[in-house]
Amino acid sequence: MKVPIVAAAPAPPVDDVATRLARFLRPGAITLAALPPLSLYIHLPWCLRKCPYCDFNSHALRDAAEAPPEGRYVDALVADLESSLPLVWGRRIHTIFIGGGTPSLFSPAAIERLLGAVRARLPLEPGCEITLEANPGTFERDRFRGYADAGVTRLSIGVQSFDDDRLAALGRVHDAAQARAAIGEARSAFTTFNLDLMYALPGQTLAQSAADLEAALACEPPHLSVYHLTIEPNTFFARFPPPLPDDDLAFAMLDRIIERTAAAGLERYEVSAFARPGHRAGHNLNYWEFGDYLGLGAGAHGKLSFPHRVVRQGRLRDPFAYMAGAEAGRALASEHEVARADLAFEFMLNALRLPQGFELARFAERTGLPLSAVEKPLAEAERRKLLSRDLRQARPTRLGFDFLNDLQQLFLPAD
Repeated sequence: MKVPIVAAAPAPPVDDVATRLARFLRPGAITLAALPPLSLYIHLPWCLRKCPYCDFNSHALRDAAEAPPEGRYVDALVADLESSLPLVWGRRIHTIFIGGGTPSLFSPAAIERLLGAVRARLPLEPGCEITLEANPGTFERDRFRGYADAGVTRLSIGVQSFDDDRLAALGRVHDAAQARAAIGEARSAFTTFNLDLMYALPGQTLAQSAADLEAALACEPPHLSVYHLTIEPNTFFARFPPPLPDDDLAFAMLDRIIERTAAAGLERYEVSAFARPGHRAGHNLNYWEFGDYLGLGAGAHGKLSFPHRVVRQGRLRDPFAYMAGAEAGRALASEHEVARADLAFEFMLNALRLPQGFELARFAERTGLPLSAVEKPLAEAERRKLLSRDLRQARPTRLGFDFLNDLQQLFLPAD
């Protein structure tokens, strides 16, 4: 899972970090009693091939034999981190997620150097979860063991499907046999890992979706992320839409997924995430609970809280522009304070993805707003039977979970 929100892009900041920090520490429109947990997201943007559905900031290598400039890029990440230290000084890192792109294009030695640089500059919580995304198309024997030796504690494998025809339609560079080999290697190297699976794929039938799920469950993953294929703007599929299952068929696929994962002992703890006990993704939970995250790397976004404001950042998107900018202490493309009027929606956009919802006290703790600020939309959500609440907790109903966008939109700021 990457970042859950993409920030708007005001003009790039030009002030030095000391000036910006002084501005962030001034009194403002909100007051946070305590800062939330802090995670670290690191974006490695290169991949072997740009998938036709992908709208992430990923950049295909010119040919399969080409290697990303990992030495210079790690140097840039470290420089970016050092420039950001004053904004997070004294805070511990609870989780690290290395996403992409295809991070498994980087060698275990490069990942070890990167994580060593992070540890030298920021304190990590004991047992800090460190996830790395991996593509079965980059799988080599003992490579995953190398990542574990480098300090990675959790692998997230982008399988997407076990059907070779569906994989070809998605533009993936691996086949089902490579996926199974990668999963076997992950199982031997890690005590926990995740499989990414997609449904409602081009030309996919209910039986084919069910077969994909059964293939995934047969691998006994501790964690499974299941995503509905959506057509995003500015992708190949947006320009040349493939034939996709209709909404009724997609709902039938999802119903089957929910039923079978539960029977297999995987709890649906987030709208797209299923886990065995003790294997929830701590990094993703920090997103959904409106925690903070420092985003490093080309196109990475971040959210940082200060006593009187919440700030969103975005890094330069082009990898080579990012490296040059980071080396000069200018990696940021955008930085802005989240308006008080937008905080409730941003909180709900994340928290309502969890079936248990959120503690009512957590809303004020993470946004600095009184609960009365969302009383009207909470009451409307209850009236529509999209949400239930008691004196302690608010949670989406099954109807609210099925129509999550409708529930979240109730919290949009009034014009």
